[in-house]
Amino acid sequence: MKRIVTATVFNQSGVLNRITGLFTRRQFNIESITVGATETEGVSKMTFVVHVEDARMVEQVLKQLNKQIDVLKVNDITDQAIVTRELALLKVMTTPQTRAEINVIIEPFRATIIDVAKDSVTIQVVGNFEKIEAMIELLRPYGIKEVARTGQTAIKRGSQRLVSESKPFSILN
Repeated sequence: MKRIVTATVFNQSGVLNRITGLFTRRQFNIESITVGATETEGVSKMTFVVHVEDARMVEQVLKQLNKQIDVLKVNDITDQAIVTRELALLKVMTTPQTRAEINVIIEPFRATIIDVAKDSVTIQVVGNFEKIEAMIELLRPYGIKEVARTGQTAIKRGSQRLVSESKPFSILN
């Protein structure tokens, strides 16, 4: 099963190596890793998308990650309300005749052409995994020369009021 795990860590040399080593020793397949600075200076957030056999294995790794000196907080956010995004750069083969077709294909995905060459265009798209995969499949017949992806990053959604907590409203009163 696929899990999304976040770790808030001190931004120091060797932290990524130690944390990925824990996943490796447990034989988890790391599908993607993203790391970036947070709102706090000297602190980074890591987002891992991993494949695991069962929930017990995830719990075990989370406990071990929490024991690491440089780790401030670890969460498995898979089953929570989250927003995930990924950036992909796609170099697609084109001719003068197919450029307009490619523009029509990428427009609904809110993708943009960021580089144009004689025989190719480079497209930038941001979205969830499924959106990017869908666009790649539509562009595949034109010939994809190269793909570079950042991997998924995720954040919990902000707190939202439940419908049952809302006050009734009537225009008749």
